[in-house]
Amino acid sequence: MHRTHNCGELRIQHVGTKVTLAGWVQRVRNKGGLIWVDLRDRYGLTQLIFEEGSTPKELLEKAASLGREFVIKSTGTVIERTSKNDKIPTGDIEVKVEVLEVLNPAKIPPFLIEDETDGGDDLRMKYRYLDLRRNVVRQKLQLRHRMMQETRKYMDGQDFIEVETPVLIKSTPEGARDFVVPSRVNPGEFYALPQSPQTFKQLLMVSGFDRYFQIVKCFRDEDLRADRQPEFTQIDCEMSFVNQEDVLSMFEGLTRHLFKQVKGIELEEVGRMTYADAMRLYGNDKPDLRFDMQFVELNNLVKGKGFGIFDQAELVVGICAKGAGSYTRKQLDELTDWVKRPQIGAKGLVYVKFNEDGSLKSTVDKFYSQDDLGQWAEAFQAEPGDLMLVLSGDAKTVRKQLSELRLKMGEDLGLRDRSVFKPLWVVDFPLLEWDEETNRYHAMHHPFTSPKAEDIPLLDTDPGAVRANAYDLVINGVEIGGGSIRIHDRTTQQLMFKHLGFTEEEAQKQFGFLMEAFEYGAPPHGGIAFGFDRLCAIFGGSDSIRDYIAFPKNNSGRDVMIDSPSPISNDQLEELSIKLDVKAD
Repeated sequence: MHRTHNCGELRIQHVGTKVTLAGWVQRVRNKGGLIWVDLRDRYGLTQLIFEEGSTPKELLEKAASLGREFVIKSTGTVIERTSKNDKIPTGDIEVKVEVLEVLNPAKIPPFLIEDETDGGDDLRMKYRYLDLRRNVVRQKLQLRHRMMQETRKYMDGQDFIEVETPVLIKSTPEGARDFVVPSRVNPGEFYALPQSPQTFKQLLMVSGFDRYFQIVKCFRDEDLRADRQPEFTQIDCEMSFVNQEDVLSMFEGLTRHLFKQVKGIELEEVGRMTYADAMRLYGNDKPDLRFDMQFVELNNLVKGKGFGIFDQAELVVGICAKGAGSYTRKQLDELTDWVKRPQIGAKGLVYVKFNEDGSLKSTVDKFYSQDDLGQWAEAFQAEPGDLMLVLSGDAKTVRKQLSELRLKMGEDLGLRDRSVFKPLWVVDFPLLEWDEETNRYHAMHHPFTSPKAEDIPLLDTDPGAVRANAYDLVINGVEIGGGSIRIHDRTTQQLMFKHLGFTEEEAQKQFGFLMEAFEYGAPPHGGIAFGFDRLCAIFGGSDSIRDYIAFPKNNSGRDVMIDSPSPISNDQLEELSIKLDVKAD
């Protein structure tokens, strides 16, 4: 063995013990006759000491020649430090070195391998293997590991069986774009990488496995952002002989288990809210409940007063920012400019300041009296010192705009505390949503989600009003997981495909295997999938999932470290029966 101990475990009780440590040189401090070397490994950091007089000259010279990130092995005796460091667990001791071996020298790294590094995102992504040496990154992956282990403990304790499903599957037209893989032995035919193991886990329920889970890689060829990668990890789960309440209870249990075991937090009761209420009160199907600011609709108070913008609007709606009545004119102008940005798209912002003296000052004083504004304040339950912010327009658009404004105000006022966790089940999603581009309905979740039985007649008369047995788990405004009770009979599944625009032939070609399986005794079943990378980021208090993935892609879907994706040779293309249509410049 290259070491008897790691660099994070030596304590005062080890004084007098001869030890061998191995790791990377964090830094060297050379005071001439006294040299300290900070030695680092995955477990921590230990200080080595070389002292003129008691350390042989050649050993002192060897220590002086060490550079950052050299891999070394050192043998010596643990001694008590005269100047202790209470910032590290090994700060009471140091190792007086007797033998030093350089296992591998190192070039000067392109950025500091320290918590506060001088490396930018692109540089650290290129040298990700060096970035992973930093404590802050390593700790995020250790958190991910702990989350995986605790998930498996809980699921095993609830009689779930972990089953691996295929990675090379069939491409389907619904959902996001597939990554496709050409088949060499079947020229002109392609596999797809799974966006989820959806149909396979349903087939496992038909097979009688009853409770399945898998921590599984999934793939979607879509535009990237901070919380999205082309390959990502899900906690994928399915249960038989259950209703919606059974699923919510089971996975509320998993969520509580993870919070307790990983963060030491006893999670509060997980609330419930319908999709319709979430959109009405927050303009968002994943509301952040760490702060209030529910929407207040003002149509009945503001119309018919001569203010054309409100009179012509389908919806006039606002929020009350408690304690923000002290905002200056400059701050309010900046807010107005913010909502007018193309990303938000509002045409303007009306505000009402509830002054400490009880008076009300607004941008529409010309049209609304103090009594009128007082009715607004009553609707908002506003108090002196508060600020009311109002937007107007068509209902769907203005709710989305106000949702963004609400989140901004929550952030600006310090109400989105990362140490506070507010979980919520959002239920009763629409089964279908209208797509303007394709001019037809699409499944809001996926085609296998069951409609509420009482809403099935609406499929023929008002498809957009049909509710699904679908649910999302939201924490702090982030969708952590989503699932549904599934269709488990051929007749209903065929009806669903019909309303999604599939011909009988298309449905049979794409999903005939599943509908046939339903004819062999499929139990009622349902499940959920958690976005594992997002869940880790929530636990770690981060907005981005990248640092919770060992080797992530950048915003262009590239791995700049290994330079992927990359061209393949003409021989490989020929084997795959692929001809590239390359146009000359």
